[in-house]
Amino acid sequence: MIKNVDVVNEAQRSLDRLLPRLEQEFSSENRAEWQEFTQRLIAEFPRLFELLLELYGDRYDFFYHLERILALAARAWFDRPREMKKLDEQRRATPNWFQSNRMLGAVCYVDRFAGNLQGLREKLPYLQELGVTYLHLMPLFKSPEAENDGGYAISDYRQVDPRLGTMEMLKNLADELRQAGISLVLDFVFNHTSDEHIWAQKAVAGDPDYRDFYYIFPDRTLPDAFSQHLREIFPDEHPGCFTYRDDVQGWVWTTFHSYQWDLNYRNPAVFRAMAGEMLFLANMGAEVLRFDALAFIWKQMNTSCENLPQAHTLIQAFNAVARLAAPSLLFKSEAIVHPDEVIKYVDRNECQLSYNPLLMALIWNSLATRKGQLLRHSLSYRFSIPDGCAWVNYVRCHDDIGWTFDDGDAAALGINGFDHRQFLNAFYMGRFEGSFARGLPFQENQRTGDARISGTLASLAGLEEALQAGDSLKVTLAIRRILLAHAIILGIGGIPLLYLGDELGMMNDYSYRQDPAKAGDSRWVHRPIFDWQKAEQRHDATTVEGQIYQGLHRMIRVRKENTLFSGNRTDVLNVGNDHVFAYLHTHAGERMVALHNLTEQVQIVSANELRLHGLSYRFRDLIQDLELDLGEELLLEPYQVLWLVPEGM
Repeated sequence: MIKNVDVVNEAQRSLDRLLPRLEQEFSSENRAEWQEFTQRLIAEFPRLFELLLELYGDRYDFFYHLERILALAARAWFDRPREMKKLDEQRRATPNWFQSNRMLGAVCYVDRFAGNLQGLREKLPYLQELGVTYLHLMPLFKSPEAENDGGYAISDYRQVDPRLGTMEMLKNLADELRQAGISLVLDFVFNHTSDEHIWAQKAVAGDPDYRDFYYIFPDRTLPDAFSQHLREIFPDEHPGCFTYRDDVQGWVWTTFHSYQWDLNYRNPAVFRAMAGEMLFLANMGAEVLRFDALAFIWKQMNTSCENLPQAHTLIQAFNAVARLAAPSLLFKSEAIVHPDEVIKYVDRNECQLSYNPLLMALIWNSLATRKGQLLRHSLSYRFSIPDGCAWVNYVRCHDDIGWTFDDGDAAALGINGFDHRQFLNAFYMGRFEGSFARGLPFQENQRTGDARISGTLASLAGLEEALQAGDSLKVTLAIRRILLAHAIILGIGGIPLLYLGDELGMMNDYSYRQDPAKAGDSRWVHRPIFDWQKAEQRHDATTVEGQIYQGLHRMIRVRKENTLFSGNRTDVLNVGNDHVFAYLHTHAGERMVALHNLTEQVQIVSANELRLHGLSYRFRDLIQDLELDLGEELLLEPYQVLWLVPEGM
């Protein structure tokens, strides 16, 4: 990475100066662990030095902060629990463990899934039955009691919300999950804190050191200058990205909600403080941290303050610190931005995992249009990622759906991007004639026509509308859509992520409108309290819940039983029918062709199209476990999915 010889030499001189001081501070605690830390420090320091030099090298106190960051990492390593150090060793032996076909992710709010952390422990058998190996718990830290952006306004990174439990309970849960083969995933909300955080409160009290933790301006001069290039994220709540606060007599940078204060990463003390919070969570048992809103973390005049080069430098610096003190910790990117920007965060030295918002958005696009051209065209060159990384593929999450496809991709197919987004919004809000969806607008801008979509998977896929209509055929088609969407994320390569409740077809919960703290945020419609009575129906194939759960569980089982689902090597195929989405997944010499009928009608695929990709005249569908003869053509039933392998595999 380092190209400048002067920087290389300065890094070595700095390490020569710092090591003796660090050794004096730490080596007496445990000589063997100090030596292990030293080995990693020698390997990682040149990279960390260059990254921090790029960010903070012009500051007079650069070397002070550098030394304190190294001391912070050493302290975290000595404090790291023995079981986590054992995990570090295991991961070093199998660095690509997360690319396994046995991976299955799940995400939930603790309170809405199980009440509290103790309740979650009691639901561990359910997670194991489903096959979960990766559990993302939505933000569960202390936050304001009223409005808190679903937990993303954090008041203390080292305290669990008392309504959910304690940090000790979280640590014990992490241990139990690990013993059950489930990796704990937590959010690292590092762009902002709640205005109730101790740092913000000290800033309010006038402490100049902590005022410098945030962007606080005495008047509108600089906010107005910045605002010329910024977009509004939550225009319904407050215009622009700044909020006036009487208690600080100034304007605070608030990209998201007015109670979420953006952190000032131009201050190295902020980086050091947040690195400490990161390592604390790693030592509590988190194996993966989801880097929230990472596109926004660096501010620079005359730019959009999104996806700036320094944002990548910062994340890489956090990564380098993690390698010193928590070597097995992985980062997951949450960049719901243009596809060209999403991919830039995916790298072994940055975020090893990344949400795949393009796949998510285009699955919904394909269901609305009944065509797969945009999905096929976009993924044909946007799905490939660096070795040692993986997509996290999902159909729904806690957030809204934004139509983050590339307008150039759309134009290549003769589609006007703006008009098409208007169609998709109308379709999923149920405003388009013939729509099966029952979604709600989120942050709808009447002036620009911009909006995003809220709604559970089942309600957006037509189950709510079908049940209300009492139409059994529509119910069947909705169930098939739900299973088809899950089939894509289970087979395409990467970690499939389920939003818990979707496996039972849970539908929109409109009761949020009765809660003043939630009524203005339509995303709560797709965050229902988990219905355990519905879960009791999951083994009854005569129920809607049973049909969805059993169909999904069968595909999960097939995935786990076949190593060919491992890895990321997937090539999108054109099989001569735009109503069929197809791809070829290969791993260790094995191959599978997946076919997805995106319509309510029977679709035909020529047999010759399949033979081009290594399938002979006889093959087997893994989902049905059925041997099939390949004649001149293959018929796909409405919304049918086939996972085809050559017979004999």
